[in-house]
Amino acid sequence: MKSKFTRKEIKYAQTIGSLFLMAFVVYGFGRHFFESEYVITKYVGATLILLNSTIVLFIGILFRKTLQGYNLFVGHVYLATRIFEAITLASLVLTLVPAVNFSDDYGYYAAMVGLGVGSIPMCLTLYKHRISPPWLALWGIIGYTVFAVGFLMEFYGKEWSMFLLIPGGLWEITFALWLIIKGGNPSESP
Repeated sequence: MKSKFTRKEIKYAQTIGSLFLMAFVVYGFGRHFFESEYVITKYVGATLILLNSTIVLFIGILFRKTLQGYNLFVGHVYLATRIFEAITLASLVLTLVPAVNFSDDYGYYAAMVGLGVGSIPMCLTLYKHRISPPWLALWGIIGYTVFAVGFLMEFYGKEWSMFLLIPGGLWEITFALWLIIKGGNPSESP
């Protein structure tokens, strides 16, 4: 483990952290607007969801570079996970505007199950190689596991996802803030 990151590595980590936070905000507003009864608002929402897909894709591309330095396979898995999420969410709005209601479509659930399952190896790599503080990596492993189970249960009519996404969602926000504040440097963490 390196004790000091270069300025470039810190900026790189901060960019990834910023993208995590942007994805939350853009998707949140996008979904809200997309579920509107007004067509123009629905199109604004669709545009924001497409922007979210682009952000998610860039998270995968950028974070893969870091992960590949520790585990080439996990880097590819994480990128594939983010590509799957981006395409699945984008296809929901591209093929169904303006008549879709998210609650009627399982594509969103599939995207979230894929994100949860595909992010577990990333968190394991964070833990194994001490890329992040151990507590943060373990939280990610647990959070994404619970997250994936919650969305998987949606396929069986169990409306658990809203409650079970909380640990994974809070982890993403915490991880993003850690990347932005600490620059991805585990030696700078408490």
